[in-house]
Amino acid sequence: MTMTLTEKIFAKKSGKTRVEPGENVWVNVDVLMTHDVCGPGTIGIFKREIGEDAKVWNPDSIVLIPDHYIFTTDEKSNRNVDILRAFAKEQGIKYFYDVIDDPNGKWRYDASKENITKQYGSRYAGVCHTTIAERGHARPGEVLLGTDSHTCTAGAFNEFATGIGNTDAGFVMATGKILLKTPPTIRFILEKSLNPRVMAKDIILWIIGMIGFDGATYKAMEFGGDGTNWLEMDDRMTIANMAIEAGGKNGIFPFDDKTAKYVSFATARAGTKSEYEPVEQNLSAKVDAEYNIDLSKLEPVVALHPNPGNRRIARECGDIKIDRAYIGSCTGGKVSDFYAFAEVIEGHRVKVPTFGVPATSLVLKELKSTMRGEKSIWNILADAGVTLTENASCAACLGGPEDTFGRMNKPEICISTTNRNFPGRMGHIESKVILASPATVAASAIKGVVTDPRDI
Repeated sequence: MTMTLTEKIFAKKSGKTRVEPGENVWVNVDVLMTHDVCGPGTIGIFKREIGEDAKVWNPDSIVLIPDHYIFTTDEKSNRNVDILRAFAKEQGIKYFYDVIDDPNGKWRYDASKENITKQYGSRYAGVCHTTIAERGHARPGEVLLGTDSHTCTAGAFNEFATGIGNTDAGFVMATGKILLKTPPTIRFILEKSLNPRVMAKDIILWIIGMIGFDGATYKAMEFGGDGTNWLEMDDRMTIANMAIEAGGKNGIFPFDDKTAKYVSFATARAGTKSEYEPVEQNLSAKVDAEYNIDLSKLEPVVALHPNPGNRRIARECGDIKIDRAYIGSCTGGKVSDFYAFAEVIEGHRVKVPTFGVPATSLVLKELKSTMRGEKSIWNILADAGVTLTENASCAACLGGPEDTFGRMNKPEICISTTNRNFPGRMGHIESKVILASPATVAASAIKGVVTDPRDI
Protein backbone atom coordinates (compact mmCIF):
# COMPACT_ATOMS: atom_id res chain seq x y z
CA MET A 1 0.00 0.00 0.00
CA THR A 2 1.09 3.58 -0.67
CA MET A 3 1.54 6.20 2.04
CA THR A 4 0.67 9.86 2.42
CA LEU A 5 3.39 12.53 2.57
CA THR A 6 3.33 12.64 6.37
CA GLU A 7 3.36 8.85 6.68
CA LYS A 8 6.37 8.62 4.33
CA ILE A 9 8.35 11.08 6.46
CA PHE A 10 7.40 9.29 9.69
CA ALA A 11 8.48 5.96 8.20
CA LYS A 12 11.78 7.36 6.96
CA LYS A 13 12.59 9.15 10.20
CA SER A 14 11.66 6.17 12.39
CA GLY A 15 13.57 3.58 10.36
CA LYS A 16 10.42 1.70 9.35
CA THR A 17 9.28 0.56 5.91
CA ARG A 18 5.80 1.93 6.55
CA VAL A 19 3.61 3.39 9.29
CA GLU A 20 -0.15 3.46 9.80
CA PRO A 21 -2.39 6.25 11.12
CA GLY A 22 -2.63 5.99 14.89
CA GLU A 23 0.71 4.20 15.22
CA ASN A 24 3.09 5.62 17.82
CA VAL A 25 6.65 5.91 16.52
CA TRP A 26 9.94 7.32 17.73
CA VAL A 27 10.95 9.93 15.19
CA ASN A 28 14.40 11.40 14.62
CA VAL A 29 14.23 15.20 14.57
CA ASP A 30 16.18 17.33 12.10
CA VAL A 31 15.55 20.81 13.51
CA LEU A 32 14.24 22.13 16.83
CA MET A 33 13.21 25.78 16.96
CA THR A 34 12.29 27.83 19.98
CA HIS A 35 11.83 31.55 20.65
CA ASP A 36 11.85 34.13 23.41
CA VAL A 37 8.45 33.17 24.86
CA CYS A 38 8.93 29.41 25.16
CA GLY A 39 12.71 29.18 24.97
CA PRO A 40 13.45 30.05 28.60
CA GLY A 41 10.89 27.48 29.79
CA THR A 42 12.30 24.82 27.49
CA ILE A 43 15.84 25.58 28.68
CA GLY A 44 14.66 25.40 32.29
CA ILE A 45 13.11 21.97 31.76
CA PHE A 46 16.20 20.74 29.91
CA LYS A 47 18.47 21.76 32.78
CA ARG A 48 16.13 20.47 35.49
CA GLU A 49 15.51 17.07 33.92
CA ILE A 50 18.75 16.39 32.05
CA GLY A 51 21.26 18.31 34.15
CA GLU A 52 22.65 21.77 34.74
CA ASP A 53 25.79 20.94 32.75
CA ALA A 54 24.06 18.78 30.13
CA LYS A 55 24.79 19.30 26.44
CA VAL A 56 22.19 19.47 23.67
CA TRP A 57 22.09 16.56 21.21
CA ASN A 58 23.31 18.67 18.27
CA PRO A 59 23.92 22.42 18.59
CA ASP A 60 23.69 22.85 14.80
CA SER A 61 20.15 21.42 14.78
CA ILE A 62 18.79 23.92 17.29
CA VAL A 63 17.54 27.32 16.12
CA LEU A 64 16.87 30.14 18.61
CA ILE A 65 14.81 33.04 17.28
CA PRO A 66 13.72 35.95 19.50
CA ASP A 67 10.67 37.46 17.81
CA HIS A 68 7.55 37.71 19.99
CA TYR A 69 7.91 40.26 22.82
CA ILE A 70 11.03 42.10 21.71
CA PHE A 71 10.37 45.80 21.21
CA THR A 72 8.88 46.53 24.60
CA THR A 73 10.07 48.03 27.87
CA ASP A 74 8.75 44.98 29.75
CA GLU A 75 11.78 43.84 31.75
CA LYS A 76 10.93 40.15 31.80
CA SER A 77 10.47 40.13 28.04
CA ASN A 78 13.91 41.74 27.60
CA ARG A 79 15.36 39.24 30.08
CA ASN A 80 14.06 36.30 28.02
CA VAL A 81 16.28 37.33 25.11
CA ASP A 82 19.26 37.40 27.48
CA ILE A 83 18.44 33.86 28.63
CA LEU A 84 18.54 32.65 25.03
CA ARG A 85 21.87 34.40 24.47
CA ALA A 86 23.47 32.81 27.54
CA PHE A 87 22.24 29.34 26.51
CA ALA A 88 23.45 29.76 22.92
CA LYS A 89 26.92 30.72 24.19
CA GLU A 90 27.00 27.87 26.71
CA GLN A 91 25.96 25.25 24.13
CA GLY A 92 27.76 26.59 21.06
CA ILE A 93 24.52 27.14 19.15
CA LYS A 94 25.37 29.12 16.03
CA TYR A 95 21.83 29.62 14.76
CA PHE A 96 20.86 32.19 17.37
CA TYR A 97 19.40 35.25 15.67
CA ASP A 98 20.16 37.71 18.43
CA VAL A 99 18.60 41.15 18.77
CA ILE A 100 21.97 42.70 19.55
CA ASP A 101 25.48 42.16 18.19
CA ASP A 102 27.34 42.06 21.51
CA PRO A 103 27.54 38.38 22.58
CA ASN A 104 28.11 39.48 26.16
CA GLY A 105 25.57 42.30 26.20
CA LYS A 106 22.02 42.61 27.45
CA TRP A 107 18.96 43.55 25.41
CA ARG A 108 17.07 46.62 26.52
CA TYR A 109 14.48 48.31 24.33
CA ASP A 110 14.80 52.11 24.18
CA ALA A 111 11.29 53.58 24.33
CA SER A 112 12.61 57.09 23.77
CA LYS A 113 13.27 56.21 20.12
CA GLU A 114 9.65 55.15 19.61
CA ASN A 115 8.74 51.88 17.97
CA ILE A 116 9.26 53.12 14.42
CA THR A 117 13.00 53.17 13.75
CA LYS A 118 15.08 49.99 13.67
CA GLN A 119 16.51 48.96 17.04
CA TYR A 120 18.30 45.70 16.34
CA GLY A 121 21.69 44.39 15.28
CA SER A 122 23.02 42.65 12.18
CA ARG A 123 22.05 39.10 13.15
CA TYR A 124 18.46 39.78 14.14
CA ALA A 125 15.94 38.06 11.88
CA GLY A 126 12.35 38.54 13.04
CA VAL A 127 9.30 36.26 13.00
CA CYS A 128 10.49 32.69 13.55
CA HIS A 129 8.38 30.90 10.94
CA THR A 130 9.35 33.28 8.15
CA THR A 131 12.97 33.18 9.31
CA ILE A 132 13.01 29.38 9.27
CA ALA A 133 12.19 29.52 5.56
CA GLU A 134 14.36 32.51 4.62
CA ARG A 135 17.46 31.20 6.38
CA GLY A 136 17.30 27.69 4.94
CA HIS A 137 16.15 25.75 8.00
CA ALA A 138 13.07 24.37 6.19
CA ARG A 139 14.06 21.46 3.97
CA PRO A 140 12.03 18.82 2.12
CA GLY A 141 11.61 15.41 3.73
CA GLU A 142 12.76 16.55 7.15
CA VAL A 143 11.15 16.81 10.59
CA LEU A 144 10.99 20.30 12.08
CA LEU A 145 9.59 20.89 15.54
CA GLY A 146 9.05 24.23 17.24
CA THR A 147 7.65 25.55 20.49
CA ASP A 148 5.00 27.48 18.59
CA SER A 149 1.72 26.29 17.14
CA HIS A 150 2.38 27.90 13.75
CA THR A 151 5.53 25.87 13.18
CA CYS A 152 3.33 24.01 10.69
CA THR A 153 4.16 26.86 8.26
CA ALA A 154 7.23 24.93 7.13
CA GLY A 155 5.03 22.15 5.75
CA ALA A 156 4.98 24.31 2.62
CA PHE A 157 8.44 22.88 1.97
CA ASN A 158 7.41 19.21 1.79
CA GLU A 159 8.43 18.47 5.37
CA PHE A 160 6.68 17.45 8.59
CA ALA A 161 6.52 20.53 10.80
CA THR A 162 4.47 20.95 13.94
CA GLY A 163 4.36 22.75 17.26
CA ILE A 164 5.24 21.07 20.56
CA GLY A 165 5.23 22.09 24.22
CA ASN A 166 8.19 23.07 26.35
CA THR A 167 8.46 19.67 28.05
CA ASP A 168 8.64 17.79 24.75
CA ALA A 169 11.07 20.39 23.44
CA GLY A 170 13.33 19.90 26.46
CA PHE A 171 13.44 16.17 25.73
CA VAL A 172 14.11 16.74 22.02
CA MET A 173 16.84 19.21 22.93
CA ALA A 174 18.61 16.43 24.81
CA THR A 175 17.96 13.43 22.55
CA GLY A 176 16.98 14.56 19.06
CA LYS A 177 14.01 12.23 19.23
CA ILE A 178 10.28 12.43 19.93
CA LEU A 179 7.44 9.94 20.28
CA LEU A 180 4.64 10.90 17.88
CA LYS A 181 1.34 9.35 16.93
CA THR A 182 1.04 9.08 13.16
CA PRO A 183 -1.85 11.37 12.18
CA PRO A 184 -4.52 10.36 9.67
CA THR A 185 -4.63 12.60 6.60
CA ILE A 186 -7.24 14.84 5.02
CA ARG A 187 -6.38 15.65 1.42
CA PHE A 188 -7.34 18.84 -0.38
CA ILE A 189 -7.14 18.73 -4.17
CA LEU A 190 -6.70 22.28 -5.46
CA GLU A 191 -7.80 22.79 -9.04
CA LYS A 192 -7.26 25.65 -11.53
CA SER A 193 -6.01 29.04 -10.27
CA LEU A 194 -7.15 32.08 -8.30
CA ASN A 195 -8.72 35.14 -9.86
CA PRO A 196 -7.15 38.60 -9.37
CA ARG A 197 -7.25 39.90 -5.77
CA VAL A 198 -8.22 36.49 -4.42
CA MET A 199 -5.30 35.22 -2.35
CA ALA A 200 -3.90 32.18 -0.57
CA LYS A 201 -5.38 33.49 2.68
CA ASP A 202 -8.81 33.19 1.07
CA ILE A 203 -8.08 29.54 0.26
CA ILE A 204 -7.25 28.55 3.80
CA LEU A 205 -10.06 30.64 5.34
CA TRP A 206 -12.44 28.98 2.90
CA ILE A 207 -11.21 25.53 3.93
CA ILE A 208 -11.39 26.26 7.67
CA GLY A 209 -14.88 27.64 7.20
CA MET A 210 -15.82 24.46 5.34
CA ILE A 211 -14.50 21.89 7.84
CA GLY A 212 -14.62 24.00 11.03
CA PHE A 213 -11.88 25.28 13.31
CA ASP A 214 -11.65 21.80 14.84
CA GLY A 215 -12.36 19.88 11.65
CA ALA A 216 -8.81 18.57 11.22
CA THR A 217 -7.96 17.90 14.86
CA TYR A 218 -4.76 15.83 15.03
CA LYS A 219 -4.83 15.21 11.30
CA ALA A 220 -2.38 16.00 8.54
CA MET A 221 -3.76 18.45 5.99
CA GLU A 222 -2.19 17.42 2.69
CA PHE A 223 -2.54 19.64 -0.37
CA GLY A 224 -2.27 18.45 -3.95
CA GLY A 225 -3.65 18.87 -7.44
CA ASP A 226 -2.76 21.13 -10.36
CA GLY A 227 -3.72 24.19 -8.31
CA THR A 228 -0.69 23.72 -6.05
CA ASN A 229 1.59 24.20 -9.06
CA TRP A 230 0.19 27.71 -9.51
CA LEU A 231 0.86 28.66 -5.87
CA GLU A 232 4.14 30.39 -5.03
CA MET A 233 6.07 29.36 -1.92
CA ASP A 234 4.75 32.35 0.04
CA ASP A 235 1.22 31.21 -0.81
CA ARG A 236 1.92 27.69 0.39
CA MET A 237 3.41 29.05 3.60
CA THR A 238 0.23 31.05 4.26
CA ILE A 239 -1.92 27.96 3.78
CA ALA A 240 0.27 25.57 5.79
CA ASN A 241 0.60 28.19 8.53
CA MET A 242 -3.11 28.06 9.31
CA ALA A 243 -3.49 24.27 9.35
CA ILE A 244 -3.43 24.57 13.14
CA GLU A 245 -6.44 26.90 12.95
CA ALA A 246 -8.45 23.88 11.78
CA GLY A 247 -6.93 21.80 14.58
CA GLY A 248 -4.48 20.15 12.18
CA LYS A 249 -1.35 18.41 13.38
CA ASN A 250 0.43 19.69 10.30
CA GLY A 251 -0.06 20.99 6.79
CA ILE A 252 2.09 19.67 3.94
CA PHE A 253 2.64 20.29 0.23
CA PRO A 254 4.24 18.19 -2.50
CA PHE A 255 7.78 18.93 -3.65
CA ASP A 256 8.30 20.64 -7.01
CA ASP A 257 10.69 22.95 -8.87
CA LYS A 258 9.46 25.99 -6.93
CA THR A 259 10.32 24.25 -3.66
CA ALA A 260 13.76 23.29 -4.92
CA LYS A 261 14.52 26.79 -6.19
CA TYR A 262 13.47 28.47 -2.93
CA VAL A 263 15.38 26.05 -0.70
CA SER A 264 18.49 26.23 -2.89
CA PHE A 265 18.49 30.04 -2.70
CA ALA A 266 17.76 30.16 1.05
CA THR A 267 20.41 27.64 2.06
CA ALA A 268 23.02 29.26 -0.19
CA ARG A 269 22.27 32.73 1.21
CA ALA A 270 22.43 31.59 4.83
CA GLY A 271 25.10 28.91 4.52
CA THR A 272 22.79 26.31 6.05
CA LYS A 273 22.65 22.62 5.15
CA SER A 274 21.68 22.22 1.50
CA GLU A 275 21.21 18.43 1.23
CA TYR A 276 17.73 16.96 1.56
CA GLU A 277 15.54 14.09 0.38
CA PRO A 278 12.01 15.12 -0.65
CA VAL A 279 9.08 12.75 -0.40
CA GLU A 280 6.90 12.15 -3.43
CA GLN A 281 3.14 12.56 -3.26
CA ASN A 282 0.95 9.62 -4.19
CA LEU A 283 -2.67 10.65 -4.61
CA SER A 284 -3.81 7.03 -4.39
CA ALA A 285 -2.72 6.80 -0.74
CA LYS A 286 -5.60 6.16 1.65
CA VAL A 287 -6.90 9.22 3.50
CA ASP A 288 -9.69 9.96 5.98
CA ALA A 289 -11.36 12.42 3.62
CA GLU A 290 -10.70 14.21 0.36
CA TYR A 291 -12.03 17.56 -0.85
CA ASN A 292 -11.82 19.07 -4.32
CA ILE A 293 -11.58 22.86 -4.39
CA ASP A 294 -11.91 24.86 -7.61
CA LEU A 295 -9.71 27.89 -6.95
CA SER A 296 -11.27 29.82 -9.84
CA LYS A 297 -14.60 29.86 -7.98
CA LEU A 298 -13.27 31.27 -4.71
CA GLU A 299 -13.79 34.91 -3.77
CA PRO A 300 -12.46 37.12 -0.98
CA VAL A 301 -13.62 35.99 2.45
CA VAL A 302 -13.11 36.99 6.06
CA ALA A 303 -13.26 35.14 9.37
CA LEU A 304 -15.26 37.07 11.93
CA HIS A 305 -14.77 37.04 15.69
CA PRO A 306 -14.45 34.76 17.67
CA ASN A 307 -12.71 31.99 15.68
CA PRO A 308 -11.02 31.34 12.30
CA GLY A 309 -13.88 29.09 11.19
CA ASN A 310 -16.44 31.90 11.30
CA ARG A 311 -16.17 32.48 7.55
CA ARG A 312 -18.16 35.09 5.64
CA ILE A 313 -18.05 36.40 2.08
CA ALA A 314 -16.34 39.80 2.21
CA ARG A 315 -18.96 41.48 0.01
CA GLU A 316 -21.66 40.40 2.45
CA CYS A 317 -19.96 42.20 5.36
CA GLY A 318 -20.03 45.77 4.08
CA ASP A 319 -22.06 46.87 7.10
CA ILE A 320 -19.31 45.90 9.54
CA LYS A 321 -17.30 48.95 10.57
CA ILE A 322 -13.69 48.60 11.59
CA ASP A 323 -11.65 50.75 13.98
CA ARG A 324 -8.22 49.81 12.66
CA ALA A 325 -6.35 47.60 10.20
CA TYR A 326 -3.15 45.58 10.53
CA ILE A 327 -0.73 43.90 8.12
CA GLY A 328 2.02 41.68 9.46
CA SER A 329 2.82 38.32 11.11
CA CYS A 330 4.08 34.96 9.83
CA THR A 331 0.84 34.61 7.89
CA GLY A 332 0.58 38.05 6.34
CA GLY A 333 3.87 39.92 6.76
CA LYS A 334 5.89 38.54 3.85
CA VAL A 335 7.04 40.62 0.87
CA SER A 336 4.31 39.24 -1.38
CA ASP A 337 1.70 40.14 1.24
CA PHE A 338 2.86 43.74 1.37
CA TYR A 339 3.01 43.88 -2.41
CA ALA A 340 -0.63 42.75 -2.67
CA PHE A 341 -1.57 45.33 -0.02
CA ALA A 342 0.27 48.06 -1.94
CA GLU A 343 -1.42 47.13 -5.21
CA VAL A 344 -4.79 47.90 -3.62
CA ILE A 345 -3.83 50.85 -1.44
CA GLU A 346 -1.79 52.81 -4.01
CA GLY A 347 -3.39 56.14 -4.82
CA HIS A 348 -5.69 56.01 -1.78
CA ARG A 349 -5.58 57.06 1.86
CA VAL A 350 -6.53 54.84 4.78
CA LYS A 351 -9.69 55.86 6.62
CA VAL A 352 -8.78 54.12 9.89
CA PRO A 353 -5.49 53.78 11.79
CA THR A 354 -3.52 51.13 9.92
CA PHE A 355 -0.36 49.44 11.15
CA GLY A 356 2.28 47.60 9.13
CA VAL A 357 4.95 45.27 10.54
CA PRO A 358 7.39 43.42 8.24
CA ALA A 359 7.84 39.82 9.34
CA THR A 360 11.63 39.88 9.14
CA SER A 361 14.61 42.12 8.64
CA LEU A 362 15.01 40.67 5.14
CA VAL A 363 11.39 41.56 4.36
CA LEU A 364 12.07 45.12 5.54
CA LYS A 365 15.02 45.44 3.17
CA GLU A 366 12.97 44.17 0.24
CA LEU A 367 10.03 46.47 1.00
CA LYS A 368 12.36 49.43 0.83
CA SER A 369 14.08 48.29 -2.36
CA THR A 370 11.23 46.65 -4.31
CA MET A 371 9.66 49.18 -6.63
CA ARG A 372 6.12 49.37 -7.92
CA GLY A 373 6.34 52.03 -10.58
CA GLU A 374 8.37 54.94 -9.23
CA LYS A 375 7.81 54.17 -5.54
CA SER A 376 9.03 51.46 -3.20
CA ILE A 377 6.42 49.26 -1.57
CA TRP A 378 7.38 50.86 1.74
CA ASN A 379 6.73 54.38 0.48
CA ILE A 380 3.43 53.44 -1.16
CA LEU A 381 2.12 52.31 2.21
CA ALA A 382 3.59 55.30 4.04
CA ASP A 383 2.07 57.74 1.54
CA ALA A 384 -1.30 56.06 2.03
CA GLY A 385 -1.13 56.85 5.75
CA VAL A 386 -0.06 53.44 7.04
CA THR A 387 1.99 53.62 10.26
CA LEU A 388 5.00 51.41 9.65
CA THR A 389 7.69 50.09 11.98
CA GLU A 390 11.14 48.95 10.93
CA ASN A 391 11.22 46.63 13.94
CA ALA A 392 10.33 43.32 12.34
CA SER A 393 8.61 41.03 14.83
CA CYS A 394 5.38 39.30 15.79
CA ALA A 395 4.26 42.63 17.31
CA ALA A 396 0.51 42.77 18.01
CA CYS A 397 -0.39 39.37 16.53
CA LEU A 398 -0.07 37.83 19.99
CA GLY A 399 -1.08 40.95 21.91
CA GLY A 400 1.97 41.34 24.10
CA PRO A 401 2.77 44.04 26.67
CA GLU A 402 0.74 47.24 26.40
CA ASP A 403 3.52 49.15 24.61
CA THR A 404 3.64 46.60 21.76
CA PHE A 405 3.37 48.20 18.32
CA GLY A 406 -0.17 48.01 16.93
CA ARG A 407 -1.65 46.37 20.04
CA MET A 408 -5.32 46.99 20.79
CA ASN A 409 -5.46 48.48 24.28
CA LYS A 410 -9.20 49.10 24.29
CA PRO A 411 -12.30 47.43 22.83
CA GLU A 412 -11.94 47.84 19.07
CA ILE A 413 -12.52 45.95 15.84
CA CYS A 414 -9.41 45.27 13.77
CA ILE A 415 -9.23 43.64 10.36
CA SER A 416 -5.91 41.84 10.14
CA THR A 417 -3.70 39.64 7.97
CA THR A 418 -2.82 37.57 11.05
CA ASN A 419 -3.92 34.01 11.77
CA ARG A 420 -5.95 33.82 14.97
CA ASN A 421 -8.92 35.77 16.26
CA PHE A 422 -9.98 34.28 19.57
CA PRO A 423 -11.01 36.83 22.23
CA GLY A 424 -8.10 38.99 23.38
CA ARG A 425 -5.71 37.65 20.76
CA MET A 426 -4.39 41.08 19.72
CA GLY A 427 -4.65 42.79 23.07
CA HIS A 428 -7.73 43.93 24.98
CA ILE A 429 -9.96 41.03 25.99
CA GLU A 430 -13.03 42.79 24.54
CA SER A 431 -11.38 43.63 21.23
CA LYS A 432 -12.41 41.75 18.08
CA VAL A 433 -10.24 40.57 15.20
CA ILE A 434 -11.44 39.94 11.65
CA LEU A 435 -9.06 37.75 9.65
CA ALA A 436 -8.58 38.55 5.97
CA SER A 437 -6.08 38.58 3.12
CA PRO A 438 -3.69 41.52 2.64
CA ALA A 439 -5.78 42.71 -0.33
CA THR A 440 -9.00 42.63 1.69
CA VAL A 441 -7.34 44.36 4.66
CA ALA A 442 -6.09 47.14 2.36
CA ALA A 443 -9.52 47.65 0.78
CA SER A 444 -11.19 47.72 4.18
CA ALA A 445 -8.67 50.24 5.51
CA ILE A 446 -9.57 52.55 2.63
CA LYS A 447 -13.32 52.31 3.21
CA GLY A 448 -13.49 51.91 6.98
CA VAL A 449 -15.75 48.88 6.60
CA VAL A 450 -15.11 45.31 5.50
CA THR A 451 -14.59 45.59 1.75
CA ASP A 452 -14.00 43.22 -1.14
CA PRO A 453 -10.69 44.30 -2.75
CA ARG A 454 -12.22 43.80 -6.19
CA ASP A 455 -14.45 46.81 -5.43
CA ILE A 456 -11.50 49.21 -5.16
